[in-house]
Amino acid sequence: MPIHRRFTAKNALITLIALLFLALFLHLKAELWDREPVVAPVEQDGKEEKAQQSSATGARRTAVVIASQKTEDPKWLDEYFPQWEKNIYKVDDQDAPLTVPKNKGRESMVYLTFIIDNYEKLPDNILFIHPQRYQWHNDDPDYDGLPMLRHFQLAYLEKEGYVNIRCAWSLGCPAEIKPLEEAGEHRAAVHAGGDYKNSFELLFPGKEVPKHVGVSCCAQFAATKDKILQRPKSDYEHYRNWLLETDLDDSISGRILEYSWHMIFGKESVHCPTTKECYCNVFGLCELECKESGSCIGRYILPPYATLPDGWPFVGWNKEERNRSSAEE
Repeated sequence: MPIHRRFTAKNALITLIALLFLALFLHLKAELWDREPVVAPVEQDGKEEKAQQSSATGARRTAVVIASQKTEDPKWLDEYFPQWEKNIYKVDDQDAPLTVPKNKGRESMVYLTFIIDNYEKLPDNILFIHPQRYQWHNDDPDYDGLPMLRHFQLAYLEKEGYVNIRCAWSLGCPAEIKPLEEAGEHRAAVHAGGDYKNSFELLFPGKEVPKHVGVSCCAQFAATKDKILQRPKSDYEHYRNWLLETDLDDSISGRILEYSWHMIFGKESVHCPTTKECYCNVFGLCELECKESGSCIGRYILPPYATLPDGWPFVGWNKEERNRSSAEE
């Protein structure tokens, strides 16, 4: 009898352990295999989904902010840079998915509106650019934005926080504006020197007006989320309110901010690195021959007109056939 009791107790213990393992298996099966997947809400353009995926995987988000009009179509960015988030503003269409409170101040109104509306959920890297692939101010021998953006060094942006997407000094450097010397002057329709001092004092109250302001034109630049967040949201709201309320002509108010972005993001009033240094850091082009501080051989040449010919880059200024000056890559 004692042997029978010990056998029964042992069997009972084994049975109990087996039942516990079975219960644990059924619980894990229900938790890991049988549960329905949770689907995150997705906006029509998919941006929320992309942002959630990036956050979950730790991937850094890069976005472009584009100031455009209804007649302009920046689809080339989707074709060549599908991995970047696109924020395409139509300044002259109040029914567009992305637009501005008022079509004023040129691209500056778009840039500020994006920052204000997305301040709490900014992408990690943001390129603020114009819509057309071929534009006279693009820093490329063919004025082509494709190789310019393909070569753009995101790692350098993340190190610096702010980077101008143009190196050539023609227009802007070394000192485009002399606020104190030019105060009150109006020597050209699109030159902001005469109005810069008063505007600077309104934009940056309490700050000393610089003697010289220089940065390569033309309001295409990149900034990181961290750099943007170094200023409170109220600063950007203040800049936009100034744009909305100023009596200055649209071209002048936009030009004043064009020559202020680098200071907004922490650079000195004159931010004109040599083209040798700039092309290497910003575009990874480190083997260029640069005999002057502001230009390199085979790179940007100021065009005779601000509007490129129809058919460019295969049709020249005199309607002659031409070949590309450099590869698209």
